[in-house]
Amino acid sequence: MPYPAGHSEEVERKIVDSARQLFNRHGFDNVSIDQIMAGAGLTRGGFYSYFETKSDLYAEVLGCFFTDPNFQSRWEGVEVDLGSEEVGPQVVQAYLSRQHFENVENSCPMVALPGDVARANKRAKAAFETVFGAMVGVLESGVRGSDGAARECGEAGCGDEARVRAQAIAALCVGGMVVARAMANRAVADDLRDGCMAVALKLGGWTAASKVKKSGKAKSTAAGRG
Repeated sequence: MPYPAGHSEEVERKIVDSARQLFNRHGFDNVSIDQIMAGAGLTRGGFYSYFETKSDLYAEVLGCFFTDPNFQSRWEGVEVDLGSEEVGPQVVQAYLSRQHFENVENSCPMVALPGDVARANKRAKAAFETVFGAMVGVLESGVRGSDGAARECGEAGCGDEARVRAQAIAALCVGGMVVARAMANRAVADDLRDGCMAVALKLGGWTAASKVKKSGKAKSTAAGRG
């Protein structure tokens, strides 16, 4: 009996979701294919119908809601609308939120896995670069200058000011969360997140009045992989 339409895509999604949660929690080296497949409710034999190696799966796991329309953002109380004019402050406040800090298994893999990526193969590094670049692109579209528009940096080779600031904001979001999670003192970690958020919002030209929309969980309207 043939499988229903969409069966293959659904199985692959289950494998990727299981791997993302396990890699985020335990790291790449400490998770086996058997554990990944068990987490997806599948047997090991089915793995090789979708991925040649664990490293190939790893590159897929690095997708985030900036590049993967199937990635469900799970930040309670905030809505990230990639089509909104307020997407910049929404991303910053959601990314550095308490919910994202605490929900390790379902967090963006750029936070949990940068050390693993640095030791990984070129495909994994390229996947990380793609996701980070997509985040920069989302932020760049909303960066505001003092006159409400993107401005030129004014230095040779510096490039567009909006992109430079978007790169810095993205680095503050990802790096800030990485460092915060490494802190033993929760109060220090929370102060660090708050500080990174304040600086990132200022870099983007977003005032304190820019608020994330409220909803049961964060929402992505991404249209496809970058």
